[in-house]
Amino acid sequence: MRLTVGSSASDAEEIKQFAKWLLDIGEGNVGGLNDGEASIEIPSDLLITDTSDPISTLIDFVYPSILENFNNQNYFSEEREYLSSDSLCQSENPNATQQKLYSPDVLNGLKVSGLPNHRLALKVGVPVMLLRNIDQQNGLCNGTRLQVKKMYNHVIEAEIISGGNIGTRTYIPRISLIPSDKKIPFEFQRRQFPLAVCFAMTINKSQGQSLSRVGLYLKQQVFTHGQLYVALSRVKTRQGVKLLILDNDGKPTNKTTNVVYKEVFRDL
Repeated sequence: MRLTVGSSASDAEEIKQFAKWLLDIGEGNVGGLNDGEASIEIPSDLLITDTSDPISTLIDFVYPSILENFNNQNYFSEEREYLSSDSLCQSENPNATQQKLYSPDVLNGLKVSGLPNHRLALKVGVPVMLLRNIDQQNGLCNGTRLQVKKMYNHVIEAEIISGGNIGTRTYIPRISLIPSDKKIPFEFQRRQFPLAVCFAMTINKSQGQSLSRVGLYLKQQVFTHGQLYVALSRVKTRQGVKLLILDNDGKPTNKTTNVVYKEVFRDL
């Protein structure tokens, strides 16, 4: 479905072949039938093979505008810094010792998965990801990608660039967030914009999104059912995806793991 949107009749055969290859990956049929983990070869035209600086080559593919604008002073200027307000939750009933032990400076330094950082540095045009469900009906869900348009003291004006509400302007407020990480032995709250700069994301976060370019960095192999298929099927064209796969010695390779458990498809 992604591949056919906006495509021309002249590209029909190429689209058909790429779509079949994607479905074969999703169904575990590349390189022969397999059930579980299998090693497959990726076509050479989809690979990053530069051995001198492969990560830079991958970044240049995904974000070519950086190279085009690195001499433009305004492109990397006008950054604005937003600092969070961190405090122990009242349910902790903190005494004087705890308040000293977990001072705001200590809480500011905590970086927790799913929680925005204490220091959030933004600029107009930067891509960000929403970290909480704010308004699901209007597409403001955990994982939604946006582009910053204007920055105010108390709200961020942004445009949705993923999902079914692409192009919609919205305002993101500061909200109070409490991490759910059980490794932290106390409860604290962070009042901050629920955003993280999103030049890259995990495969799981990319699920459901349609992107014009995808650079897949596989420093380690995928490890769950369907992960490779999800990553590769985000794009609208074959030319829109490149993979950088590293072997055990950190060198680019054309082989990677595809994990497909056929029992998932039974009784569908």
